[in-house]
Amino acid sequence: MNNEFTEMLRPFLKFAGNGEISEESRLRDLGLDSMREIELLFAIEDTFGVAVPDDKLVDSTFATAGGLWDVVEELRAPVGGGTR
Repeated sequence: MNNEFTEMLRPFLKFAGNGEISEESRLRDLGLDSMREIELLFAIEDTFGVAVPDDKLVDSTFATAGGLWDVVEELRAPVGGGTR
């Protein structure tokens, strides 16, 4: 996870305060609810220039900070892996 991502998460996690947000941090335990999850989804798409597909809109995607970051990284990865 990078600092931009963790700082973007913080406003959506009402119980995070100034504490550390690690890859293992459970987002629901830190206060992410379903309404904030939708707002977070839009923030991720805007901040990182990705479109999260419907098949990634499942509880497991939003379970931990690291799991959510993995999805963002996957969506940011270049398709095809090569350059021309």
